[in-house]
Amino acid sequence: MKQTENTAIVLRFANYRDNDRMLTLLSPSRGRLDVMLRNCRKPKSKFLNAGELFALGDYMLYESGGHATVTSVNLIETFYPLRNDYDRLICGTYLLNLAEAAAEPEQEQRELFMLLLHTLSRLTFSDQEWKPLLAGFLLHFSACQGFKPRLNHCAVCQRRLGEDEAAFFDSEDGGLICRECQDAAAPSDAKRRTPLAAAQIRWMRKALTEGTASWVNTPEAYAPFAVLRPYVESRLGRRIKSAPLLPNG
Repeated sequence: MKQTENTAIVLRFANYRDNDRMLTLLSPSRGRLDVMLRNCRKPKSKFLNAGELFALGDYMLYESGGHATVTSVNLIETFYPLRNDYDRLICGTYLLNLAEAAAEPEQEQRELFMLLLHTLSRLTFSDQEWKPLLAGFLLHFSACQGFKPRLNHCAVCQRRLGEDEAAFFDSEDGGLICRECQDAAAPSDAKRRTPLAAAQIRWMRKALTEGTASWVNTPEAYAPFAVLRPYVESRLGRRIKSAPLLPNG
């Protein structure tokens, strides 16, 4: 039996009995945590907001016999404005779903936690278009999960791609395909590849090397969200429930 404190974000909840909830949390030091939050559904409960999606706080847990129960919470942020914009709410939920699909119990997830926190903050408190935000998240998410796409060399012939060179993106091959390899490809391979302009490729490289600051005020046309989303979802190998609800998704 022990008491532990964990800074965490609520990724998912499931109502339990009359007033309780089971929460799935993302902790930077412990990864995914499944905990019980009692009496949080009562109208006057002190835990009312701590049991909602997106809640960020310091969760004090009582752990015994493989089960964890929340005993107190220092709530830091609720990201409440997301609830006033349906499209951004769905985008935020999509980020939570991706984090839940990737995080494992008792495995450090500091990079994923900070990436999620940063992207949720921009999604909630800025007026930046959502597609560049999610595209940047997906790029860094793929890097921290170990399947960063190949953006500097052709994934088939290994030739280094020029700074102003357009190319094709292939989710199965894990990155960019040059024009020569695309022209020589079998029809089934060529059909599944998506053309990308040189400006889109430069944006992806910059987003990865310069970090999240390079996402700010990115024109939507430069951020190939429509390419990165199926790539990441296919590599995770799991269905993301909120994906079909994304705007224009």
